[in-house]
Amino acid sequence: MITGMNHFTIVAEDPQATTNYYIGLLGLQDGYRPDLGFPGAWLYAQGVAVLHIIYGRPMPEPRTGVIDHMAFSASGMQAVKARFDASGVSYSLKQQTGSGIWQLFSFDPNGARVELDFDPSETLA
Repeated sequence: MITGMNHFTIVAEDPQATTNYYIGLLGLQDGYRPDLGFPGAWLYAQGVAVLHIIYGRPMPEPRTGVIDHMAFSASGMQAVKARFDASGVSYSLKQQTGSGIWQLFSFDPNGARVELDFDPSETLA
């Protein structure tokens, strides 16, 4: 089912220091980010989006870390959805405005948020 790592998302308290680190120090490039309804940035490595930075969200208290979720590129959305339904593991599934990418969000047994991204051409029926 999983075909590769898609991206990581972090919450940033200081947008300038965060972009200075990832762009200035590590060499990622700022790139296209669809309007998701909240501020942030997409950073790219060799033309591939690898890091999504979210600005303006408060850090959790107590602080648990800055990784918001992990995302994987995936295929076979109908079969994956059926497996989730059969397992009883709760999830949310939506199609992203603009890009059309299908996003399935769930939590692993440890509480880590996991996103599976499916091609816009996949269907539910």
